[in-house]
Amino acid sequence: MSRTADPASPRATLAQVAERAGVSLKTASRALGGEDYVSQDTLSRVLAAAAQLDYQRNAAASLLASGRLADSIGLIMGDFTNPFYSALAQAIEDEVRPRGIHLSVANSRESADEERRVARDFADRQTKALIVVSALHDHAEYAQLQARGVPIVFVDRPAENLAADSVVFDNRAGGRLAARHLRDAGHSRIAFIGDFAWLPTSRERMAGMADVLDGDAPVWRELLRTDVHDVASARAATAGLLALDEPPTAIVAGNNRILLGAREQIGEAADAPALVGFDDAEWARLLGISVVTGDVEALGRRAAALAVHLLGDRRHASEQVVLPMTLTVRESSARHGTSRMG
Repeated sequence: MSRTADPASPRATLAQVAERAGVSLKTASRALGGEDYVSQDTLSRVLAAAAQLDYQRNAAASLLASGRLADSIGLIMGDFTNPFYSALAQAIEDEVRPRGIHLSVANSRESADEERRVARDFADRQTKALIVVSALHDHAEYAQLQARGVPIVFVDRPAENLAADSVVFDNRAGGRLAARHLRDAGHSRIAFIGDFAWLPTSRERMAGMADVLDGDAPVWRELLRTDVHDVASARAATAGLLALDEPPTAIVAGNNRILLGAREQIGEAADAPALVGFDDAEWARLLGISVVTGDVEALGRRAAALAVHLLGDRRHASEQVVLPMTLTVRESSARHGTSRMG
């Protein structure tokens, strides 16, 4: 039976976890620290003991009871060069700062190994909660940090194989919005330039495109380009598409960096394809580019609010919050491409 949530009760210690699991103090420390050379059986016993003893839970609860929240939340993001994540970080900070919480931000550079290192470092530095834009395909290993009393909230990309909160956009619906808009405008040769194929956001946006186009305009599959992550590779992918004997009459760019590269490559050609992007960057509004977007501020604030809540209520049942996406139609998809349609 797990310990009660009484803030006045003594905090569970690592020694108690080790005793409950039947291992040495050093082994318990290694298991909870995510170090190598710990067997799966030993790891399972240590994690179970930590959960049963509610290890570190009372520390967070006592902070809440005294009116002093944890002093630091860690945010791990994948790409500092992407303005979407700058806006996300700002929204998270706007939510936690009035509560007296400092936000620490780190960049994984979309590397799973770097993400693991940064997450462990945050936990070792007594960061009280983590908000993660994850580069991992499987998040089961984050159970080790949860067992150490560190709440985890995933944002923009959902948790996989882990009971943890996630806050994401309805990217599949977003893909449907983009595809339906272009199909209804008369386009049949619609290209999609996507980010890394393993990214949940990119997979879901492609799935939404498929929902609309697989039956009506299956040629879009021949015009699908993935693993495009930066402006330079987006320009190259766009150039390749435009050089086809039958180039696309419309292009959907999978995120704002891809959109920038595609727009630069398209230029001002009179027969330029219609263009729709994801994420509403300021320059996209200036250039009149149609976009599918969600409320980034709401995304960040909701993730931050969940992280703060978990500091005092570790028994909170994990949930996946899905926020809607909307289509904003501008000149880029309203006036281009008609000369190529037929």
